Amino acid sequence: MKNQNYHITITVNASPEAAMKKISQVNNWWKHDFSGSAEKLNDKFTVPFGELNGEKSFVDFVVSEFEPNKKTIWKVTDCNLPWFKDKTEWNNTEVVFEISSDNDKTKIDFTHIGLVPGIECYEACEKGWDGHVTNSLLSFINEGKGMPQ
Repeated sequence: MKNQNYHITITVNASPEAAMKKISQVNNWWKHDFSGSAEKLNDKFTVPFGELNGEKSFVDFVVSEFEPNKKTIWKVTDCNLPWFKDKTEWNNTEVVFEISSDNDKTKIDFTHIGLVPGIECYEACEKGWDGHVTNSLLSFINEGKGMPQ
């Protein structure tokens, strides 16, 4: 059986341009206290996840590909996820947003390349992405109010 990268699709009531702009506003739908920028090619940003036994957790990203209103890829350049045996399990994975018009709506295909069944964090990360993308990002794009942590 072939491993499948985590993937989810949402459809929003916004133009591709508006959807892309809101995806890059990470603090409004994923983490309040993210730092850096996710708006254009080579931007770098960090998403912190608090501490476990005094050890800081974080994921560092670089925008490794950017096609305005069509696609953005965030490559993980470093991470520390202390609640997993492999604290660097996300390193070199990629978070991909592909955007397309769907009649008068916009379809967003979200894929986390490297997040596959069988790795330690899959179940927890799948639940996290399900919530962040299908609840918070969808609400932020459609209603202007996300639910970032």
